Amino acid sequence: MIEYEVVRVFCDPDGAYGNELGVIRDGGAVPAEVDRQRLAGEIGLSETVFIDDSVGGVIDIYTPSLRLPFAGHPCVGAAWILGVDRLVTPAGTVDVRRDGEFTRIEARAEWAPPRTMRRYGSPAEIDALDVPPPGEWVYAWAWQEETRGTVRARAFPGRGDGIEEDEATGAAALLLTAELRRGLTITQGRGSQIVTAVRGSVIEVGGRVRRAE
Repeated sequence: MIEYEVVRVFCDPDGAYGNELGVIRDGGAVPAEVDRQRLAGEIGLSETVFIDDSVGGVIDIYTPSLRLPFAGHPCVGAAWILGVDRLVTPAGTVDVRRDGEFTRIEARAEWAPPRTMRRYGSPAEIDALDVPPPGEWVYAWAWQEETRGTVRARAFPGRGDGIEEDEATGAAALLLTAELRRGLTITQGRGSQIVTAVRGSVIEVGGRVRRAE
């Protein structure tokens, strides 16, 4: 198998949790889309990113079962690894900035794949959810403290490709921020943290990144 590395994106303040991302630095070693898709399936993480130009920030993103024109946690992870000021995805150019321990990207809501945004009454209801049957990509969320913009969330891709729950989902956080039109601090999955902000016509999504051990 082609060599790859793994980083955890959207870690908590202690560097724990985060959604694992497969990173193939030499995208040119796997030029065909069918081979990239097969390799992403073999790696088996929620997403794998292929870096096609490390200087220009050109990337290509795959889940175990499909190619994505844009996704949040692969963009944040790739930006952290490459140290670039922008990324080029099939959806468009993603601006990047760094703020202390946070890597932040800016993207348009229409770039994100569609999600079913399902609001619940309390974080306890979110924690008690069972994984729903495949067929619908569900982002379940509830306010922790609405006045402070803190949210509890879980994500269920529903693709039937072995990823029953996504630990931290940047694109869904982007969509929720666009819907609510306010910045959020989202605790997702076991304890991952995503921070967002509204920046005019784009949404900023950021988080901490660590190398997987």
